[in-house]
Amino acid sequence: MKNSPEQSRTFEASLEALEQIVQQLESGHLALEKSLELFEQGIRLSRECQERLSQAERRIEVLLRDNQGRPVVAPFEQKQTIADPTEDDNAF
Repeated sequence: MKNSPEQSRTFEASLEALEQIVQQLESGHLALEKSLELFEQGIRLSRECQERLSQAERRIEVLLRDNQGRPVVAPFEQKQTIADPTEDDNAF
């Protein structure tokens, strides 16, 4: 069974195509039939992207299990890139 072009497209390419469709629809310069056609394509792309995100999430959950199969949850730690001005209030 061959993959359709939609199935072989990367997540990023699908998202880009969806963004282009949104821009075209938002322009308001399309005929009704063309708008409906683009809307249908957009729905397909949206579902495709959502499914790929769900698959990625499931893969991550599998990778982040301990040796008993329980999910390991850890807080996300962001790097501090901007100095917090409240940390050094008495510096002067």
